[in-house]
Amino acid sequence: MKVVVLGLWHLGCVTAACCAEHFDVIGLDFDAETIAKLQGGRAPISEPGLDELIQRGLKSERLSFTTDEREALEGVDVLWVCYDTPVDDNDIPDVDFVLARIERCLPLLPARAIVLISSQLPAGTCRRLKEKHATKAISFACSPENLRLGKALEVFHSPDRVVAGVCGRRERETIGILFAPFAHDRILWMSPESAEMTKHAINAFLALSVTFANEIARLCEAVGANAQDVEKGLRSESRIGPKAYLRPGGAFAGGTLARDVVTLTGIAGAHGESLELIPAILRSNQGHKTWALRRLETIYGKLSGATVAILGLTYKPGTDTLRRSSAIELCQALLDQGAHVRCYDPAVTKLPHELASARVHKSLPDALRQADAAVISTEWPQIKEADWPRLVRAMKDAPVILDANRFLDVAPAQLRGARYFTVGSSIS
Repeated sequence: MKVVVLGLWHLGCVTAACCAEHFDVIGLDFDAETIAKLQGGRAPISEPGLDELIQRGLKSERLSFTTDEREALEGVDVLWVCYDTPVDDNDIPDVDFVLARIERCLPLLPARAIVLISSQLPAGTCRRLKEKHATKAISFACSPENLRLGKALEVFHSPDRVVAGVCGRRERETIGILFAPFAHDRILWMSPESAEMTKHAINAFLALSVTFANEIARLCEAVGANAQDVEKGLRSESRIGPKAYLRPGGAFAGGTLARDVVTLTGIAGAHGESLELIPAILRSNQGHKTWALRRLETIYGKLSGATVAILGLTYKPGTDTLRRSSAIELCQALLDQGAHVRCYDPAVTKLPHELASARVHKSLPDALRQADAAVISTEWPQIKEADWPRLVRAMKDAPVILDANRFLDVAPAQLRGARYFTVGSSIS
């Protein structure tokens, strides 16, 4: 089977590298700089183990990369669309960016080729593409992406399940062969429309769960309850369950969950349906993004002149992605109030130009030395494994530590002299 993976950023690079362990794969992208890096065995993004897997694929000659669509698509069986759908600052996905690149490839596809879409596109995309190109013997299928930044290879190799939306028996057989090495007995078969909607629904439900837990946590803070205890009570309820996505903590960021909330709201509007619950998710989450800033304002009043260390800057640990990072937004808000901002992140050496007045430190102790407060933003293991009793002693007297997700998991005695706050509870 010949597979062409279209779109080589995070999702596409992981997909191409993993699939090349079992099939002949060509990675296709129209950005020459990205292709040059990949041909040299380096991914354009940071993901543990990815460079090594790409290099193995290149060495075995099962994997190659090109910007030439004619060369890539000759005799292809599956064109796997893996663009990371861009979103703007309002979480609106740029669907046309992905569709334009699909359309560029369609005239070159051989008869009976299958276009498998994993990029996040609105429900109904496969049907609309099929109707638009009804004269061509091309099939369109959907398998929503299941990318987990920092754990992408592990999740791709051994997913809980794979959702696959296909229209016919032939498509099911081909897609079944493609997924067999990874999830042959864990494929959920459905229509393309149902697969597309499943991805919207999953992300919207996760977003709803996050905002629900954080609103309960806010009430816990107000009445003196402990949100961690309430979380245990929720999980003990059999109708909710121990794996429920109900941990109080930071707001969701990065655009992944928000994109589907916005998409579902748009689909509702296009079909004349009025939604109340789903649009409210973003309003609640947006308010919760200011939790750390509001805590600092409550404690210090004016933040002008205060020294605040932001620990972790990337969207998630294991990556170097800063776009839409909540830590970057917090840095900007602190700078706007006249605070001195110090930063530490093992994957970041340079900040965006708008944060030029903040300082990046190469080590955690340097970032915390004589700081008034520390905010744990990205859950890097280097932060959790640090000698926190020693770090606290190097900070100013009675420092504040904000740990929204209870990531440090430390006893109060280990932070003696510090005031430690998490979402939904406080220890002073």
